[in-house]
Amino acid sequence: MKTNILWRLMSLLIVLVMVLSACASPTPAPTAAPQEPTAPAEPVMTEEPAPAEETGGFQIPEIQDGKFNIAMVLIGPHDDGGWSQAHYEGLEYVQQNVPNVHTAYIENVPEGADSEQVFRSLARKGFDMILGTSFGYMDPMETVAEEFPDSSFVHISGYKSNGTNFGNLFGAMEDMKYLAGMLAGARAKADGNPKIGYMATFPIPEEIRLGNAIALGMKKACPECTMDVRWINTWHDPIVEKEAAASLFDAGAQVVFTGADTPAVADVAQEKGKWGITYDWSGSCKVERCLTAPYWNWGPVYAKIAQGLIDDTYKIGWDYFDADSSGLGLFGLMEGQELTAGLKDLPPEVIAEVKDTMAKMLAGEFTRFDVFAGEIKDNKGTVIVPAGEKMVQADLDQFPPGAPGLECEYCMYWWADGITAELPKLNP
Repeated sequence: MKTNILWRLMSLLIVLVMVLSACASPTPAPTAAPQEPTAPAEPVMTEEPAPAEETGGFQIPEIQDGKFNIAMVLIGPHDDGGWSQAHYEGLEYVQQNVPNVHTAYIENVPEGADSEQVFRSLARKGFDMILGTSFGYMDPMETVAEEFPDSSFVHISGYKSNGTNFGNLFGAMEDMKYLAGMLAGARAKADGNPKIGYMATFPIPEEIRLGNAIALGMKKACPECTMDVRWINTWHDPIVEKEAAASLFDAGAQVVFTGADTPAVADVAQEKGKWGITYDWSGSCKVERCLTAPYWNWGPVYAKIAQGLIDDTYKIGWDYFDADSSGLGLFGLMEGQELTAGLKDLPPEVIAEVKDTMAKMLAGEFTRFDVFAGEIKDNKGTVIVPAGEKMVQADLDQFPPGAPGLECEYCMYWWADGITAELPKLNP
């Protein structure tokens, strides 16, 4: 009897323990949606996601003593399939190819005051090289660089530099956009619909410059082609990008370019049976209806700068590279790549001309200044650059009149012949 009672008591105790254990179990942390891996199997980022300091909601990574410490600040997620992913993979390249470096990154940092706090916190931590990868980081980086002369600040896509520890870095993406414009014009002409669209981000000189490069290439292959423009005022918003792409396609465009981060334009083209041209990242051109993708290859450029800072051979200033740097590419046209489905049936003479121009670019014989060589007319018939003249860097980078000491003559505030859109209004 006692044995039976004892067993019953033990059974009740076991059940009670199991119930209490279940009630005390921690709730699992939410997991992100699975994504296609883009990084190497062995991680190369050395920073663990548990730093000691937090600034404005952003975790600030630690440095590693005895190493050259590099931090990257990204405007979007590191795996956005576009601009930020191209930079992130460039940082991975540095980690793998430059000895004795430590790399870390912070993603989704807005332009403006938030970014200034992040740059200041990274400098306080002691990072040797700080990369800011968005146009709107320019003024915050300039401010923080004055406070931390021992750190090197490299700003991507702007036009300012103090010539000491705050510099500007960018590349002649207009080279690749010009070639992509030739391909888009040829595609639209072959399809019997001479209309192209350009989904631009913000009304800054860079976006007007790239739009003009597209139009110059387009008119070379298809003199009757025209190009419409939509401003979306965001660098990364998949929903807005899809809506803008659909708007351009529905308005009659046969081929649409994007200046934003995600491959949304190609996805919409796939749905509508037209053609999209993605941007920034070599892996963005995946669907059949992606015609091509002008893309960045930041790794060799970043590695060269990092090693130069370590060796004290790199001077901070204005650094603007062309295609011969290995920092630029056009998907389907580079060594080891095959033509995409939308390029294979274009007239052979067009492909030959694009490849020939590409070869000259890679050899340093055709630069951004050749893309913008005169005679160039705007979309109202006015001669902007006379025959025999070429634009200079200040012209490419700025609205009129340009910054003090960097005034421009052919300032980037005009739309090239063939663009049907109005110019954005300049801020007073």
